[in-house]
Amino acid sequence: MTETDFILSNFDVAKASCGSVTWKTPSNIALVKYWGKQEPQLPENTSISFTLNNCCTITTLEYKLKSEVQNSESEFNFEVFFEGKKKDDFKPKIQKFFQRIAQYVPFLKDFDFVIKSENSFPHSSGIASSASGMSALALCLMSLEKKLNPTITNKYFNEKASFLARLGSGSACRSIEGELIVWGKHPEIEASSDLYGVKFPYKVHKNFNNYQDTILLVDEGVKQVSSTVGHNLMYNHPFAKQRFKQANNHISKIKEVLQNGDLKEFIAIVESEALSLHAMMMTSSPYFILMKPNTLKIIHKIWEFREATGSSICFTLDAGANVHVLFPEHEKEKANKFIVNELIQFCQEKHYICDSVGKGAFQLTMDN
Repeated sequence: MTETDFILSNFDVAKASCGSVTWKTPSNIALVKYWGKQEPQLPENTSISFTLNNCCTITTLEYKLKSEVQNSESEFNFEVFFEGKKKDDFKPKIQKFFQRIAQYVPFLKDFDFVIKSENSFPHSSGIASSASGMSALALCLMSLEKKLNPTITNKYFNEKASFLARLGSGSACRSIEGELIVWGKHPEIEASSDLYGVKFPYKVHKNFNNYQDTILLVDEGVKQVSSTVGHNLMYNHPFAKQRFKQANNHISKIKEVLQNGDLKEFIAIVESEALSLHAMMMTSSPYFILMKPNTLKIIHKIWEFREATGSSICFTLDAGANVHVLFPEHEKEKANKFIVNELIQFCQEKHYICDSVGKGAFQLTMDN
């Protein structure tokens, strides 16, 4: 598929004068990180992620066909509500998203929209709320597109939803399907693309079935540096080329690990990726330390527990202070006991989220 394949040319807005659609869309956690991009929202390196199950966004898109007088204005017209409250400060990001996707979704200016969203987790705290939020909006728009052009296939639907979501937030393209999603062209990953995420195309070892992710909320506040700012710091970064090479090498390795079930090598790759991401932030200009003291205490506790027990528990991080604790399902009882007894003391108000690998987004309603 190429970008031109996603340009919508055959549609009839009269098929959908008004209505609403609701999607529930998960966040995701990258095992090999995407950090650094080119325009328009193209990754500098391949990434792979677990789709989550419980950390999700529910978005309802209400739409109403504009009158002819309104339509002559040819502007995007939408309102945004988040968790029941009007959120005008969200509008610039969505406006930019609509501008980016307008050539692929030309009916955007034919409708008035109301966007209503809610999260199952703290917004902007480093749990990829942009990923779940923008993918949910992209899926709502694709449901409307399918109503205007019922001939599109499910495969095309998912690929274009991922393609559109990417233009809102890069990692959002990995939140359409599950369980493992690859984004970015890589010579060793069949059908991989810079334009959209694809399901990991090889048989996954049983060790990774229903893998667990407990998210320790070290800091529930808005993260210090937005992802957009963080990605921009990779321009002219003295170690950028080496980082992109490292990530692509890790893709080659984790491709084999996910098939052979080598948990020790999985841990080595995933923890190296987490620390590399933060190392890039600490060595950028300007530089940032996104981890908190309690982040480091949790990491050391995990290392000590793994050394003492032979557990396969490990950690990863996004661009923030919170810690994702990963472990196989068969260690769930032992790991949960360790987390409750040893780790949640380092969380803000002892808050944490128990999650696991999920199957992807699904549509809740479609009303005419």
